[in-house]
Amino acid sequence: MSESIKKLEKLISFQEYAPIRIQTLGQFSIWRGSDKIDSKEWGRDKTIQLLQYLISNRRRNAQHKETIMDNLWEDGDDRDFKVALHGIHKVLEPARPSRTEPTYVIRQGVSYQLNLEKIWIDIDMLEKYIIIGNETFGNDFTSAKKAYKLAIAIYQGAYLPNRIYEDWSSEEREKAQLLILSAYISLAEILLEENPLETIRLTQNALAIDPTWEDAYRLQMQAYVAKGNRPQAIKTFQKCELVLDQEYGVDPLPETKKLMREIQEIS
Repeated sequence: MSESIKKLEKLISFQEYAPIRIQTLGQFSIWRGSDKIDSKEWGRDKTIQLLQYLISNRRRNAQHKETIMDNLWEDGDDRDFKVALHGIHKVLEPARPSRTEPTYVIRQGVSYQLNLEKIWIDIDMLEKYIIIGNETFGNDFTSAKKAYKLAIAIYQGAYLPNRIYEDWSSEEREKAQLLILSAYISLAEILLEENPLETIRLTQNALAIDPTWEDAYRLQMQAYVAKGNRPQAIKTFQKCELVLDQEYGVDPLPETKKLMREIQEIS
């Protein structure tokens, strides 16, 4: 078994056995073991906000309590933070004995961060799968395909859709979109020769997320040519040209135009 496959199997196992699993893509849901946590358990929305903020900043160093409050609540105070943090502990660890350290939110003085070794988070796994796919792309297509497919299976929609107007969530939302687009395109490229119909489907999914993603149009054109459907390949270019003009007032890239000329020259 290759090292890449071992990494993938370890991540798959973590998803199955992690004591806490969090979905942020498409909707916000949390499982404690095999039990999905009911939204009523959270009580105040500020409790959920605090957890979502910690998720969004999970890769940074532990954040000072004052920084967290400043970024979350214009009118928040120390009591709001304490109540929200207590709420997180109560929901994630309802049976934790009193006067014992929490497992899932690590405190360092007055700074806090999530314990990522104990919590499975979909957006975190999305990135890890794609990293493995990118590392093996070109030299181990079996591992790359598996990694990209696992990433695509995780993606259920935009990051924290109920927080789209919060500044603290925007960076992760943009990052998640770029990650999934890269996964669709990389897998579509790998499958171009062996399964052009799947390449077409994958590029269509990418364009549903970002209709201006030019890499997707080029791959789709190539896939249609591989299926012997030259007219549809030309229509794909025309759609690309129209969308780019409408959205940005620009022409397709030189490589896209070159591909179009090559398709037109096919007898």
